Amino acid sequence: MKKNNKFQSDDKFIDSILRPTSWPDYIGQEKVKKGLNLILTAAKKRNESTDHLLFYGPAGLGKTTLATLVAKEMRANLKVATGPALQKLSDLAAVLSNLENQDVLFIDEAHRLSRPVEEMLYPAMESRKFFLVVGKSLASRVISLDLPAFTLIAATTRPNLLSNPLRSRFGAIFRFDYYNLDEIKTIIERSAKLMKIKLSPDAISVLANASRFTPRVANRLLKRARDFAEVNNSKIVDAEVASETLKLLEVDYLGLESCERCLLEIIIKKFNNRPVGVNALAAVLGEEKGTIEEIYEPYLMKLGFLQRTALGRIVTEAAYKHLNLKC
Repeated sequence: MKKNNKFQSDDKFIDSILRPTSWPDYIGQEKVKKGLNLILTAAKKRNESTDHLLFYGPAGLGKTTLATLVAKEMRANLKVATGPALQKLSDLAAVLSNLENQDVLFIDEAHRLSRPVEEMLYPAMESRKFFLVVGKSLASRVISLDLPAFTLIAATTRPNLLSNPLRSRFGAIFRFDYYNLDEIKTIIERSAKLMKIKLSPDAISVLANASRFTPRVANRLLKRARDFAEVNNSKIVDAEVASETLKLLEVDYLGLESCERCLLEIIIKKFNNRPVGVNALAAVLGEEKGTIEEIYEPYLMKLGFLQRTALGRIVTEAAYKHLNLKC
């Protein structure tokens, strides 16, 4: 157990090193950075806290990192919470009561906030007030707490699950998109340099193509390629080492994992590529519905392998070719 804990802490330490700590280090998401620069510059000129911000997009695209950079740019303290951890009003009260002037509160997985907590955020965001009901029945009373000026940054992979009243209270909403191949290659080169890994140009291409246009995945594959090279006494991570690493992880050259290939094959073979509902897919795969919608489907649709129709999911001709199956 001690060894496992050590490896986990080492991995977390490496992740903290790889996380960009300045705007120049943050590669990609140029539209988001341009919009944020305008908002932050204006707020600093007025000597005010910036508007509340909503970040949404697939996991691993740098939403948390950018929230950290926003706080740093505003010279503000960053307080971090998650939607699943804020299920009771008392949970939210504990977080809000600890805020100081100009603090940035970052809530990850905001779509998992409970509805009562979400509703109590409305006055906190709009008028810096928090209303807490104390007592029960006829003895209950409402206490109003004044909050300091603060900025809420919420991040979510499922913006459709946020209520309209909550979305409307954000001063700006930014969509994080997948990175392009050149940006991923640059991120891999930067990470390899920080981790002191010797990496051939061909290996960079192999890892970048399998990185799902996602920095988090790119860094994960790079770390596993480093492990493979060390175990096999390779002084450099070359294309062969990178390819063997992918094979060991059951990841193909486009980054598809075995579960995603299985999803495509189930639609083709079990359902004869007729439209399939996500609940049926979840039952057959033994996966959570949210896992399919948030992790598998976005990348499959990005590749053009899967289409969502009014009746359900269908597989495209491109997916048949990738799986070496006949239409």
